[in-house]
Formats: sequence, structure tokens, C-alpha cells
Amino acid sequence: MSYNIALNFEDGVTRFVSCNEGETVLDAAYRAQINLPMDCSDGVCGTCKGACHQGEFDMGEEYIDEALTDEEAEQGMVLTCQMVPSSDCVVEVPVASSMCKTGIAEVTGTVAEVNLISPTSIELKIAANDDIAFLPGQYVNIQVPGSEETRAYSFSSQPGSRELSFLIRNVPGGLMSSWLVGKARTGDEVTLAGPKGSFYLRPVERPLLMLAGGTGLAPFLAMLEHMKTSGCELPAHLIYGVTNDDDLVCLEILDRFAEELDNFSYVTCVSGEDSSHPRKGYVTQHMDEAPLDQGDVDVYLCGPPPMVDAVLGFFREQGIKPNSFHYEKFAPSAPADKEKVA
Repeated sequence: MSYNIALNFEDGVTRFVSCNEGETVLDAAYRAQINLPMDCSDGVCGTCKGACHQGEFDMGEEYIDEALTDEEAEQGMVLTCQMVPSSDCVVEVPVASSMCKTGIAEVTGTVAEVNLISPTSIELKIAANDDIAFLPGQYVNIQVPGSEETRAYSFSSQPGSRELSFLIRNVPGGLMSSWLVGKARTGDEVTLAGPKGSFYLRPVERPLLMLAGGTGLAPFLAMLEHMKTSGCELPAHLIYGVTNDDDLVCLEILDRFAEELDNFSYVTCVSGEDSSHPRKGYVTQHMDEAPLDQGDVDVYLCGPPPMVDAVLGFFREQGIKPNSFHYEKFAPSAPADKEKVA
């Protein structure tokens, strides 16, 4: 038996390694030619210290307190030279991937479908030639064919499949948008580099509040697919806000999740003054059904910078401090690796 270990590096790069039964994370990484920080490999120096808040593992009793204190262990800190997983795990590595002689993995694939699902949104489906592991909510850089430029898009598909999907803003004159709408054909080859990002679904241990702006809906579709597959009994509520009525997409998918996930609900809102939508305004104006419960909630937010800032301000004004708050800003024209493009 083996387990998938996601190594999340400080620079946002994620690499997956396969860890055999009884094998340490450090040894599994070395087999994959990823040189995690290490001086002694005996649980003495503490150089290989990281963190693991997702997955089951055994640390044994061979390490000394100077390398990892009881308090650090209680906080989820680990020594990768002693950590033996007994399930899939996510390990935070507090150095850049380049320091470990690794980097972003590349996978090629072919265009399977390009669907203009609204005047402002494009669905891109890619058939990957190789496996590409990612955590639900993460993104990849996709090279625009015929150029050296890349754009970053969140997966909207479930991890574990070579059938990848992305929800992309149709930006007039945008490099990727222009290629998708005017030139892309089924079978065209594309290159994907990743996965990347610290915006991903953690273990669901309390109610969830998901806040999506525009095509920032994409990572939540991947999260909901994962929740459906893995099972989730806790409440999850999504507020999906857009600027114009035409920007609302994938509602049939959200309806399906509402039917298949017993405790999932969602509402939509439109901020444009000319909207005919029954629920107008911004997401912060429609928190009535949100499971805030005085902060006993995990919040996930993906949207443009003004939306992120507004939500952060809302929680400050309400005096509510969520148990955890994970957010990702995106900008349609920003270069990849600086702001994620959605």
C-alpha cells in the first residue's frame, strides 16, 4: 500500500510523492528526487521540520525534544525524517521548492472542448496525457499556444481525473480568451504547469461558508466534487456573486450539488444596477443564511480584490473572527505567478 503525500512549498508550488507503507516522508521525497531539508535524518537536528494538519501519521519516539517539542507536535509540526504516514497527507514545507532541487511539474494535454457558456465565461476541458495530482481549490499555469505567455486558472474538476476542466473569464482582447474563442480546436496541445496555491479545501470539521465572485466559482466546484465523493455531513453554504445577470453560470451544477449533498445550500446575487435578478447587491449583503455561529465556521473566499477586501471588512465590522479564513484574489489581466487569473 502507498499514500499520496502533497508537499506544499513556501513559494506556492505543490509536488506529490508516493509514500510506501512504513516509509518516512523524507525517504519518499528523496526517491522522487526532491531533497527536503535534512542534516541528520535521525530526529536530532530539527532541520526537516514542517507541518501536517491533514492526514494520519506516526511520529514514533526516536526524535528528541530539542528537534520537536511536545507543544510543537500538538500544533501539527512534524519531522519529515520521522513521519510515517498511514493515509494521504498534506505537508507544509517551510522553504522554496528551488531549495529542494525541485520545481513546478509540467503535464501536456489536448483540448477536449471549448464551450462559451455565457457571453462572459468560457469552459475549457482538457484531456491530460499524464496524471496531474492537485488539491481541490488549487490552480495551474496554462501556456497560451503560439506564445511564451501563461495564464493561471483554478481547476473546476475533481482531483484524480485526467479529464480536467476550467472556468475562464472571457476577457475582450485577452490573450487566452482570444485564442480560445478564435483559434482553439479539439486536439490542440496545451502545456500545464503546477499545481500551485495555498487555497485548497482543508479537512471539513465545522460548517463551511464559501464566497465566490465571478469565475472565482471554479475552485468551489472542485471542492464540492471532492466533498460529494469523500462525504460531508456538516453544513456548507455558498454565496455566489456577479456583476451582471449574464455572468451567472453553472447553476445547473450547483443545483445538482444541492440535491446530492444533504447539507449544501447556495444563493446567488447580482450587483449591477440594471439586473433583473431577485437578489441584488454584494455577497456581504446576503449573509442571512451563512453559518457564521459567532466564528465557529471555516470561510473560503475567491474573487476579485475589491470583493476580498469588502468581505474582510465585513467580518471586522461584525466583530466575527472565523475559525479559519482562506482567500484568493484574482485579476483578469495580471501575469501568472503574481495574481491568479480566473
